[in-house]
Amino acid sequence: MTPAERDRFEKCLALAKRGATAGERAAGLAAAEAVDASVGMTLSEAKAAVGVSRPAPPRMDWPHPPPRTARRTPPRAKPKRPVKPPTLEEVLRQRAEADAERRRAAAAADRRLLKELAEQAAYEAQQRELQAERDREWAAARMERRA
Repeated sequence: MTPAERDRFEKCLALAKRGATAGERAAGLAAAEAVDASVGMTLSEAKAAVGVSRPAPPRMDWPHPPPRTARRTPPRAKPKRPVKPPTLEEVLRQRAEADAERRRAAAAADRRLLKELAEQAAYEAQQRELQAERDREWAAARMERRA
């Protein structure tokens, strides 16, 4: 029996033993018989040749329970602490702080806007001055061409 035939025979026997339905188990047994017949053996001879034995029991990864620290309850499973409602003074203080922060932010935005407007006005004045200079040069050149 070649290694490929042996492997196929073992897989067919595994299906015959552990198939989910009776049909799967019957198909596995029939396939195993077909493999051993192609080699010229009977089912019992092929089983003996392959040395089919019971599979090893599953290995236990945890021979002992995990240490106490590893068994802590995850945070999502812990019950939530009861929420203490804020007092009226706390709510009023929070509102006052929020209003003050909004006023500070608005004042800062106003200062930025005024600065940008001043920069824009200065740039426009500079551009008007440059354009006026170009216009004067153009007019002078035009007068020279006409004269």
